[in-house]
Amino acid sequence: MAGAAAAIRLWDWPVRLVHLCFILLVPLLWWTQEEGHMEWHQRAGLALLGLVLFRLLWGLFGSETARFASFLARPARVLAYLRGAAWSGIGHNPLGGWSVLALLLMLLVQAGLGLFASDTDGLDYGPLNHLVSYRTAKTLTELHELGFNVLLALVALHVTTIILYFVWKGEDLVQPMISGRKPLAALPPSAAAPAFAPPARALLLLGLSFGLVGWISRGLPLPG
Repeated sequence: MAGAAAAIRLWDWPVRLVHLCFILLVPLLWWTQEEGHMEWHQRAGLALLGLVLFRLLWGLFGSETARFASFLARPARVLAYLRGAAWSGIGHNPLGGWSVLALLLMLLVQAGLGLFASDTDGLDYGPLNHLVSYRTAKTLTELHELGFNVLLALVALHVTTIILYFVWKGEDLVQPMISGRKPLAALPPSAAAPAFAPPARALLLLGLSFGLVGWISRGLPLPG
């Protein structure tokens, strides 16, 4: 009880679960591609797409600390933070907020490109490959391959930043994402627990996201 009283709940379960799934899916996508397990690669890619769509929706309609409005700072605020200006927030800092958005958008682009991609022989292809020409599919496939390298660079930068924060500032950014709680001692004196969205909303948005992905996986069929 004393430990719980000395910390506040910071991250909700949808944010933490999606974050964990990203950590598992990105290496899985690399491995299935390298080993030629394209059926599983496509399944993992569709799962990733569903989670990214959900996280974007959760950034609009989710809990306070998950919302983009709460952590996407204006450029001037980011520059001031980089110059050492004080920051009194409780979620993502001004720089970290834009890092999160960059990763989400890159994951979305990468998953989106994979929907149209095709291998050289045309034996394995994304569910929307039939909507584009062979030449376009080839270009999108090349961009899909290049995009993964960009994604890896962003992930490496993200991890490096987390390590630097721990080494230089003594701030542990990992534990709160695992437990969902952050010690009061690591927060501003005026910090208050954020507002959390109801679980039913998360389940609804999750259903909508994966419902859309299911439709995409079937090639966007129209009624009748």
